[in-house]
Formats: sequence, structure tokens, C-alpha cells
Amino acid sequence: MNVLLTSVGRRAYMVKYFKEAIGNNGEVHVCNSDDLTVAFHYADKHVISPLIYDDAYVPFLLDYCKENKIDILLSLFDIDLLVLARNKAKFEEIGTQVVVSDEKLISVCNDKWKTYLFLKENGFAVPKTYISLQRVLLALESGELKYPIIIKPRFGCGSIGMSIAEDEMALLYYFRRNTRVIGKSYLKYESAAVPVDEQILYQECLNGQEYGVDIINDLNKNTRNVIVKTKIAMRAGETDISEVVEMPVIKAELERLGKLTRHIGNMDCDVFLVDSKPYILEMNARFGGGYPFSHMSGCNLPKAIVDWVEGKEISNELLQSKVGFLGYKELVITDVNRRME
Repeated sequence: MNVLLTSVGRRAYMVKYFKEAIGNNGEVHVCNSDDLTVAFHYADKHVISPLIYDDAYVPFLLDYCKENKIDILLSLFDIDLLVLARNKAKFEEIGTQVVVSDEKLISVCNDKWKTYLFLKENGFAVPKTYISLQRVLLALESGELKYPIIIKPRFGCGSIGMSIAEDEMALLYYFRRNTRVIGKSYLKYESAAVPVDEQILYQECLNGQEYGVDIINDLNKNTRNVIVKTKIAMRAGETDISEVVEMPVIKAELERLGKLTRHIGNMDCDVFLVDSKPYILEMNARFGGGYPFSHMSGCNLPKAIVDWVEGKEISNELLQSKVGFLGYKELVITDVNRRME
């Protein structure tokens, strides 16, 4: 059983989880568009890939999977998901199973405006959201919206270009700044599909406790568990300190979402609880930065994925997390001049 993690970035912990899952029965391979990632030092094999939007990217992956007998391919990066979903059948033809949701769902998750519309149309609570600066200014003038306002790229991920405007001066400044940020980063590729004045999203700032949620579906798109975690501290757009909690009102609503989306594998969601009502902000159809807290508290989705691909049934305990688990991330310095064992 050989696994390839694409766009591995800094998620070395996912390499470790999959190595534990397959044990001595295979290898974990990783690829990234550059070698400036510690994950290369934990994988059994690593390779530098073309950029995701390069025409050579998919042929490169197909050749690599064929030559290295890759059984399972997963991506850890939003932009990569859409490319893999569109080419899923090509990998199946060579015996590689791509663990990725359907293209239509990925396009909804990657586009925060489509996410907002999807959630709203299906009866989920969402923060007030706007797609143009002119519409925001009108909403402020009419009293429909009040400061502070969250400003973020429509196709962004992590905390890239996310800002909070406390007044009109800040709103106009962040509009101009975030437009430049998009144009100078990888966000420009997906953003190019829409007009410039629709590349930025404006959202009301909710006043409540924030939670990270893992909605776990099996490879047949059936919802198997929902794990709710309090976000206690954040760093660079990712959860830094978190606690697994029992929150029935959030779990029930996110179970409904998982059954509706019929995604594959993990869906990482951001949720605010305001006046006992869960508001869903984002849907990420992949392992998110908060998954390690689910994993360390008992859930082992990598092992479940390996077993499912092998045609095995799994116990419900494999996907359970212990309520009350409190976890902290730490910064670890790695010597890149020697291979880590």
C-alpha cells in the first residue's frame, strides 16, 4: 500500500499519520512545488512537482503514480483538490484511487461566495456576506450592516489577505491592499475567473465562540462522525490550541451538512456559536489544520482511509475522539541537513 500526499507543504504530521497507518506494508510519498518543506524529511520518498496550474502537473503525477505503484493519492491544499477532482478518472485507469470529493462540491468549497450561497439556500445560518465594495457601502449606509467587517479573498485559504475593518477608511484601504495581495500570490489563478471587483468578500463580524469541526465521511460518502473542537488560540490562520467538546447543537447541524454534501474523507469547517445558534463560515473539503487535535484525541482517519481502500470494514471506535482532550501545537526546529528518522 503506497500513498502519495500532494502539495504537502508544512503538514509533516500528516506524513507521520499515514506512515503509522500503513506500517511496514508500504511507503508514504510526498510532493511539493519546492523542497522548502520539512515533510520531505519524514516521507519515505519525495519529489518536486510542477506548479498546480502547469500543463505538466497532471501528466507528472500520473507518471509518478504509475512508476511508484501509488495506491492512494490525497492532496492537502485547496487549489490542488479541483485539479485532482477533474482528473480523477485518469488516475483510476492506472490503479490509483484519488481520495477527493466531486468537482462540483470542490468548486463550492473553494469559492467562499458559492459557499455562502450554498449554505444559505440549504437553510444553514451564515453571517451576512457581500461580494462588492459598492454593495457593502450601501448596506452600511442603510444600517443593514455595521462595523467591524471581515474582508478576505473570495478564493483564499488560511489567513492570506484577511483583515478587519473598523471604519470606512480601513475598509477602503483593505480593499486596495487585498486586491494587490491577490494579484501577487497564487490566489490570482482562481480569482482570474471572476471580475476584479468580485474577488474580495465582505462579511459581518460575528460575536461568539469559534469552533473547528471535522465532518468525516467514508469513501461511499456516508457521514460517520462529527468532531467539534473549541478554537482557543490561532496562529497564521490555523488552530494553535484546541479542546474537543460535546456540543450537540453544532454536531447535529454539521451532521446534516455532511449528509447533504456527500463529500469524501474529511471536511474541515469553521463555525461560530452565537446565541446558541451555529453559524457556518467556511467549508474545506480536506484535512485541515485542526485535524491533529481530532487525531491525537483518538480519531484515526488516515488508518480508516487505508482500510477502506483495501476493502476492509472499520470499527466505529477508529473515528471517535475523546471529549475533553486539550491540545497545543508547538514549534519544532528541524535539521534539514540530515534525514529525520
